Amino acid sequence: MIMKKVKNYAVIFTAFTLLAACNPLGKMAKNYGMINYNLNPNPVEMHADSIEITINGKFPANYFHKKAFVEITPVLKYPAGSEVTTTKELKKITFRGEATDGEGNMVKYSGGGFNYSDKIAYGKDMEGATLELRATGKFKTSEKVFDDVKIGDGTIITPLLVKGDDKPIAAKDKFIKVKPKSFNADIHYLVSSHSVRSNELRQDDIKALKEFVKNGSEDGLVFKGVKVSAYASPDGEVAMNENLATDRANSASKALVKIFKKAKVEAASAEGFYNNTGKGEDWDGFRKSVKASDIEDKDLIIRVLEMTSDVNKREQEIKNMAKTYLVLANKILPQLRRSQITINAEEKSLSDEEIKNLAATAPDSLEVEELFYAATLTEDMNEKLKIYQTFSKQFPNDWRGPNNIGYIYMMQNKLNNAKGEFSKAMNISSESAIVKNNMGVVTRLMGDKVKAWELYESAMSAGPEVAYNMGIINIMNGDYSSAVSNLSGSNSFNEALANLLNGNAAEAINIIDASDEKTSAMGYYLKSICGARQKSIDMIVSNLKNAIDKDGTLSGKAKRDAEFISYREDPKFKELTQ
Repeated sequence: MIMKKVKNYAVIFTAFTLLAACNPLGKMAKNYGMINYNLNPNPVEMHADSIEITINGKFPANYFHKKAFVEITPVLKYPAGSEVTTTKELKKITFRGEATDGEGNMVKYSGGGFNYSDKIAYGKDMEGATLELRATGKFKTSEKVFDDVKIGDGTIITPLLVKGDDKPIAAKDKFIKVKPKSFNADIHYLVSSHSVRSNELRQDDIKALKEFVKNGSEDGLVFKGVKVSAYASPDGEVAMNENLATDRANSASKALVKIFKKAKVEAASAEGFYNNTGKGEDWDGFRKSVKASDIEDKDLIIRVLEMTSDVNKREQEIKNMAKTYLVLANKILPQLRRSQITINAEEKSLSDEEIKNLAATAPDSLEVEELFYAATLTEDMNEKLKIYQTFSKQFPNDWRGPNNIGYIYMMQNKLNNAKGEFSKAMNISSESAIVKNNMGVVTRLMGDKVKAWELYESAMSAGPEVAYNMGIINIMNGDYSSAVSNLSGSNSFNEALANLLNGNAAEAINIIDASDEKTSAMGYYLKSICGARQKSIDMIVSNLKNAIDKDGTLSGKAKRDAEFISYREDPKFKELTQ
């Protein structure tokens, strides 16, 4: 009986021994480390809210049994708390030996390569993730779990450094502190005369001129000067007409002196106040007047005169024609014998102090642009808000009121309030590019990049702020070349970041050094990353030290940051991040 049991055990042992000898999984598991895996990039990188994982692998010769299967699953492991580890399985890939059928990539016994890629959404805490490959071998009915192989450590999340400093736009006032004012009038003369007739001073335009001077003097208008340009009709001798035009300018000026003196305008007595110019014969005026007339032969008249190059002969031709065409003598030529008068003045606005006081005490006494301008006279955001709210009540059809109320709310980080005001502004002016930009900003900050982009595309005329805002979305979407273009010239942290992400670390450094972020903690931190990309430990350490001096929390961030994974054991780096 005992001998029989011994024989049975021997048979069973022999069977297991033969089975083990025929099962290749043990050998494959033992040599699993001989498989070459190349993770690219390594560490993996987050772009556009995703991590793309690309693995190139190669099985060595004499490794893959002809009848075996191997199922490999890439797994991300990352901390989700102090004592908890989260795992994220990627898509599996199956390999089979050359003597098998079914699904999977066939691997010859002589060896072979493979390519693998997958993309997953980036999740919180994945910065500290490791990438492992978990493999299970199968042979007939047997299975064996191979040892895990770590092929990646950490995730580069540098795109998340993008600053959400989207730029809303405040509408500007059209307030003018100094409004130019001018008045034009003519004094006409009899043929060959420079005397100013009393009835000329009773003409409607001269009456209006006197009223302009009188009212201007009473209302505080600042008179800057008078320009008098005088002419003679082209039907007299050239030399005489030159002198006559000058005399007419002087006579008109003397008449104006009396008008200004009566209105008690002191500025009119200053030297150089009157600028008198004799223009001679007004041949161009004559030609234009004839062309504009209803004379049947006007084209013939102009052609004959233009063909007459001799000035004296041309004057005689005009005299002769004036006898034939009475409209020349009675209407056209008399209108050319004149002094053209232009009075230049400036209307001063209320002073800033006056506007500021009235905005607080009697806003309804201010004109639309004065009240809107008043908000620029204070740096206090609450005071600005109050003025814009008053403006919006007084001028409910002006989109600038709710737009700028929304702008102030944006500065105060009250997004819901801002959105409500921008909606009001858009209802008043649906095509305002400024309002569309602002609605895009608040929409983006509330999480809708797609809608924000649509609004920006229709707001390009609002200003460079729109391109900047689009550049932020470009970075978030992983479109770094477009981000470089849209952020170009802003000399900002985000422009530097876009260049770094687009592969130009040197230009990123130049931009930071020319920006307001040059000496900020994050400016230094970004330059330390540039140093890592350029493989310069000195640049890393010097900039990281400055960054940590300004913000101590960056020491821990740098310790976790996969940008510095190759330098974690460097003594200088460790000293800064311990």
